Amino acid sequence: MSEKPTFDRRHFLSAAAIAVAAGPLSIIGPAAAQTAGATTTRSFQTLKQIDAGLLNVGYAEAGPPAGPVVILLHGWPYDIHSFVDVAPLLAARGYRVIIPYLRGYGTTKFLSGDTLRNGQQSVVALDTIALMDALKIQKAIIGGFDWGARTANIVAAVWPERCKGLVSVSGYLIGSQAAGKAPLPPSAEFQWWYQYYFATERGKAGYEKYRHDFSKLIWQLASPKWVFDDATFDRSASSFDNPDHVAIVIHNYRWRLGLAKGEAKYDDLENRLAAAPVITVPTITLEGDANGAPHPPPSAYAGKFSGKYANRIIQGGVGHNLPQEAPQAFADAIVEVDGYAK
Repeated sequence: MSEKPTFDRRHFLSAAAIAVAAGPLSIIGPAAAQTAGATTTRSFQTLKQIDAGLLNVGYAEAGPPAGPVVILLHGWPYDIHSFVDVAPLLAARGYRVIIPYLRGYGTTKFLSGDTLRNGQQSVVALDTIALMDALKIQKAIIGGFDWGARTANIVAAVWPERCKGLVSVSGYLIGSQAAGKAPLPPSAEFQWWYQYYFATERGKAGYEKYRHDFSKLIWQLASPKWVFDDATFDRSASSFDNPDHVAIVIHNYRWRLGLAKGEAKYDDLENRLAAAPVITVPTITLEGDANGAPHPPPSAYAGKFSGKYANRIIQGGVGHNLPQEAPQAFADAIVEVDGYAK
C-alpha cells in the first residue's frame, strides 16, 4: 500500500518540552526541525566509543538507558548528523536512540591495521550485530537510508530475532554482485555515474583529493530541493576525514560491480542475500517526493515485505537524505512501526 503522509503526525511534545529533553541527551542547539529549504545548528555534544567486532565504534546516544532501543544507520556520503533532529523527537517519547558511525566514518576505527578495508554489504550488517552484542542489546527497531537502509534490510532479513521493526528509506535495497553486473537502460546507468568513476584509479585518486567537494555535489544532486548551508554540510563532511573512508567507499562500489573481491568468510552470507530474502518483520518504507538519487519505485519492492507493511511518500521537496530533511516524518514512522510490533 502506498499512501501520502496524511497519517496522524503525533506531534509528540511541544517544542519547549523537546528543548528541555535535549539537555541530558548529549545534543545541543536549537530545537527547530530540519525541513526542505532550512538548516539547523543542532549537534551531538558528546560521542561514545566501544569495541565491537572488528571495530572501535563511535556513536551518539540519546534518551533513557532503559527505553526501547532504536538504532539509526546513515549512508554515503552522510553521517550521524542525518539523525540529529530525529534523535530528540524519539528520546522525548522514551526511546533509547543509538546512532553509530559506519566503518570508514567519523570516530569509528578498525582495531587492527591488518583487517581488509572491506565495504561489501554483508560486513556492514555484521558490524551492526556486533555493536548490538557489545551494547547488550538483544532487539531493536532499526531505521536507515542509503547504505544504512541496505544494512537495516539485511539485519531484518537474516536476523529477524534482533529486529523489532524496520524503517527503510527507498525500500528493499539488498543486492548482489550478479545483479550489479546486469546492464541497465542508459538513463538509469547515467544516474550511477559515480559508481563507474570509482571503478577507475583516477576516480579513487579524485575522491581522495576532492572528497569534500565530491560529497557536496552528491548532496546537491540527491536532494535537489534541499537548501542546506555550508555549516550543515561541513558538520557531516568532517567525518569523511576518517583514514579508512576512501578505501571503504571505493571497495563498496567496486564490489557491487564485481570489480573487487569480498572476503571468502562472508560468502555464505552473501549467497543468502543474493537470493533476495523476504523481510518478515513489521516495516514502513519511506520515499521523498524529490529524491534525486537512484532508487526503485515502491511497486518494485512491496512484495519483499511479508509482515505488516506500509509505504509513505513524504511530500514537500524531500530528497535522498530523508531523516535530515523531514525528521518529523521519519520519527513518526519509527513510532508507528513500533506500534505494528506490539
